[in-house]
Amino acid sequence: MWNEINKQSHDLLKICKLNKIYLTTAESCTGGMIASSIVSINGSRSIFKSGIVTYSNESKAEFLKIPLELINLNGAVSEAVAYQMAENVLNIMNSSLSIAVTGIAGPSGGSNDKPVGLVWIGIGTKKNILTKKHLFQGNRLKVRQQTTLEALKLAYEVVND
Repeated sequence: MWNEINKQSHDLLKICKLNKIYLTTAESCTGGMIASSIVSINGSRSIFKSGIVTYSNESKAEFLKIPLELINLNGAVSEAVAYQMAENVLNIMNSSLSIAVTGIAGPSGGSNDKPVGLVWIGIGTKKNILTKKHLFQGNRLKVRQQTTLEALKLAYEVVND
């Protein structure tokens, strides 16, 4: 899967450079894997502004300005929180594209309503915030890798649209 992630990172970097799009990330369940996949590419400095890992609810509130009431009402793994993560990091970092992810990588932490593998991805631009729900299978690493790959693909689709 690393080869796919690397290829998708290259593709996203190329299209962002071409269109002068500046990217930032807000990651929870991936723990910085998306940012790492981008900065592993030579030349990423020209488009990658920053990456924030907000693993706890408190860090989402403090660094991304997401109201704890919203998190408590919807849960950290929700469409509402993914949307706010994408929108807020876009504005806080003054970027033109954001990638945000929140999910349950497992092996614990899941429930009937929110099973292990549930991930919400948010992609933000100045015009729109797109969210997408996924239910990935596999161990913790596989869920994180699949999340990274799908987030990169979705960001590419948004930029290429």
